[in-house]
Amino acid sequence: QLQASGGGLVQAGGSLRLSCTASGFNFDDYVIGWFRQAPGKEREGLLCLRSGATWYSDSLKGRFTISTDNAKNTVYLQMKSLTPEDTAVYYCAADFASLVPHRYPPKEADFGSWGQGTQVTVSS
Repeated sequence: QLQASGGGLVQAGGSLRLSCTASGFNFDDYVIGWFRQAPGKEREGLLCLRSGATWYSDSLKGRFTISTDNAKNTVYLQMKSLTPEDTAVYYCAADFASLVPHRYPPKEADFGSWGQGTQVTVSS
């Protein structure tokens, strides 16, 4: 089970850190993805962490970074220089590394476990 948190309302140019905590399994053997879905749009793959290496979507332009705290079994998504276009529901996802295709950007169907989503709203 994945629990996402940390969303909220922030002004343009601000920062937020999202958290994704796993219970019942250890992230070490899993591929982790962060996605977002804006109203009326498809779910978009943003980052994918696999075996210590991270793929980032070009659309992020270096503004988002992923980090992990193994002791807490938590993955963080640090977001900075936010714009209204970043407004969306953000999701973390995970699955066994052997089950997640090596394709980037990752697709929603690539992951079997999902957090409940956390809303990020960026005001102009």
